Amino acid sequence: MLMTVAAAVPALSRLASPAPQTSSPSHHLQTHPPQSLKSAPLDIRTHIANLDRLLKPAPPFPAEDNAEVLPIAAAAPALSAAGKLFNALNISNLFLSLHPEDKKKSPRSLAHLHRLLSGSPRQSPRSSIASRWLLLHGADNWTGLLDPLDEHLRRELVRYGDFVQSAYTAFHSNTLSSPANFALSDRSYRVTRSLFATSPVDIPSWLKTSIPPWMTRPTSWIGFVAVCDNPREISRMGRRDIVISLRGTATALEWAENFRSGLHAIPADSSSAAVAAPKVSSGFWSLYKTAGSETPSLSSAVVDEVRRLVEIYKGEELSITVTGHSLGAALAQLVADELATEIQDSPPIAVVSFGGPRVGNRAFAERVEKKGVKVLRVVNAQDVVPRVPGVLPRVRDGGYAHVGVELRVDNRVSPYLKPDTDLASAHDLEAYLHLVDGFMGTGCPFRANAKRSLSRLLNQQLPNLKEISVSRPRPGELQALCSSGRASEVHQGYLASPSG
Repeated sequence: MLMTVAAAVPALSRLASPAPQTSSPSHHLQTHPPQSLKSAPLDIRTHIANLDRLLKPAPPFPAEDNAEVLPIAAAAPALSAAGKLFNALNISNLFLSLHPEDKKKSPRSLAHLHRLLSGSPRQSPRSSIASRWLLLHGADNWTGLLDPLDEHLRRELVRYGDFVQSAYTAFHSNTLSSPANFALSDRSYRVTRSLFATSPVDIPSWLKTSIPPWMTRPTSWIGFVAVCDNPREISRMGRRDIVISLRGTATALEWAENFRSGLHAIPADSSSAAVAAPKVSSGFWSLYKTAGSETPSLSSAVVDEVRRLVEIYKGEELSITVTGHSLGAALAQLVADELATEIQDSPPIAVVSFGGPRVGNRAFAERVEKKGVKVLRVVNAQDVVPRVPGVLPRVRDGGYAHVGVELRVDNRVSPYLKPDTDLASAHDLEAYLHLVDGFMGTGCPFRANAKRSLSRLLNQQLPNLKEISVSRPRPGELQALCSSGRASEVHQGYLASPSG
């Protein structure tokens, strides 16, 4: 089915990807603040230089063995006229100029400053989960693990989210060809195959000359399959894990497919309900099943590669985890549904998605669940994408329904994100991972010992971060805090900023 994107492109309202990274992932931050701030805005450099002279620096947090160190993003280059026209297709760039008064940001204390500018994540304890991996993988639908959030599950969720971040970074580092030799956030895993998605949507000739070529290519790199091959990590997890990671919307053709929300009947199988035919979004199904001129469809590539890996490691304890953000979260459900049918004696299959939309009707949701596929959807309460399709009564009556279990986080709980953050920030993957890392349970404050680096939020969501002040307690102020029970607001001799 062909359509034109000319009418669809201006109505940006759904699935999105983070802004392209402008610096090479191979560059690392230096441990000395002056070196790490070369690419920061001038006002931030000046402010931090003053802090460094006035306050005694706290030692930087050490990076873990498997930590990926990411740089502070350099200033974005000037866009061409064509680039300016369609740069908005990356939703993370849509609202960055809405709060020009919020450019000056400073951390709570110098210790927090090191965390803010360091790309070295301080992850939750990496203890053994071998005896509980089936439960953490959803065998009991995560009953009793989500609210309050189990500390081991929190770490696993953030780890799978980082695989999707790796997919975004790899794609934006080389938009015109297949990324090669890109690094994963968890080096215990090895990439075994690249994945591509193809759209048959027809692009008007005038549009092709108005936007960058990579945005109109029918076939684009969308993710990868990886397998854990580190013996120590396999022992810690209690099994060998196969991961399928899928990024969100990036190209004009993918945007066009997002707007094709009509339900499309998919082939029935033995698990389908007899009373209703399973149906999914036409656009998602098109991207999943369409083959490119030189590449197989996403469907064929995933099934072939996972079948190959399952055969190679036959006899071992295995798991299959499909993870994605936004558009990738929708495709992840289609992948899991097909793997459960096509892989004979399939290992346990789980979907971990972030900011995903509805994919199909109730019959499709029931079919996925009957196959034993476990789906955990992480949803930000302020994100609009998980509410679509189905916002309009006509579409909702068509039967769109979510699959699986929901873990709901809220950026209003974060001490760093503004409560009235814009749509892009609420849907941003890094904001999701920040919120998961700090989530303890409904009604609970943000986790005080959350260890995830804030550098990506500083890079991508600066206008959506709260003003955070740093000051030494004045004489008598520390005593007053202690007597009022608010001593926890003091960090290494400095006052924490208000969390409101």
